[in-house]
Amino acid sequence: MDEVSGRSPGMEHWIQMSSLALLVGIADHGSLSAGARSVGMAQSNATRAVKTLERRLGYPLLSRATTGSKLTQEGALTVEWAREALQSLNTLWTGAQALAAPADREFTFAASMTVAEHLAPIWIGRLHEADPRIKTRLQVMNSREVIAAVQNRDVALGFVETPDVPPQLSSATVWTDELVLIAPPGHPWATRREPVTLQELAATHLLEREAGSGTRAFLDERVGAARATPIVEFNSNSAICQSVSAGMGPAVLSRLAVEGSLRMGSFTEVPLREGNLARNLQAIWSGPAPSEGPAAMLLGICAQARTGL
Repeated sequence: MDEVSGRSPGMEHWIQMSSLALLVGIADHGSLSAGARSVGMAQSNATRAVKTLERRLGYPLLSRATTGSKLTQEGALTVEWAREALQSLNTLWTGAQALAAPADREFTFAASMTVAEHLAPIWIGRLHEADPRIKTRLQVMNSREVIAAVQNRDVALGFVETPDVPPQLSSATVWTDELVLIAPPGHPWATRREPVTLQELAATHLLEREAGSGTRAFLDERVGAARATPIVEFNSNSAICQSVSAGMGPAVLSRLAVEGSLRMGSFTEVPLREGNLARNLQAIWSGPAPSEGPAAMLLGICAQARTGL
């Protein structure tokens, strides 16, 4: 407890990545000693780290016995949260490194917002594993801007969500995505039994991405461009998610962008009568398909990720 403010310290004062990695290691390897070895930590330090984490969390993570230590039910649940936290931190690190790469000695590609937020960091990580010498720079734009960058040959490769790829550009599907309808818990759609029709969706004011985004273009094509005017337009998925959570209204976004908030109960997924809106995320380039170098390697990694290899 903070003696000055009277409040408990926030998580930034007690969460340590090493402790979370240790906890995941214990779950994956079956014991405290094996988990400690997996993260390069001495067992005595690992014991102290777990006890400290238990004290700060306020519940036991391990059940200790002469035969060894096992995760408690609370510990097993905490491990799953820790996995997500570590994965998110790794995504942050990989993405930040790509954004900060020096412009004079790297492979540069462009990606629309959903791809950049949720898929590109994984692909970049695998590219670096394949060849650590490659310095990758990611430029984040909306789909219209990505297309322009590829057409102007500012980048060799781009990733877009829009279905409106110019015929003079080559393309390949790298991910099959779906758009889902979400609404605040207090919205009438959140509790109705009948699915929402596309006609109802077209007549409803939504929180939307800006013109030029792939999500907006896909909705215009599938639902119709003559839709109700947006409640407000944002240039990021996270801003829309936060606004839906705050009760501003419904929205249609990629499942990639909303699945974390759905698990937390920040808003509700509303079924559509026609089913969720499937779309293809595409890689685009000018001229023949890259046959060698980082661009070809990245396309190969995307293909492997799509097929689950």
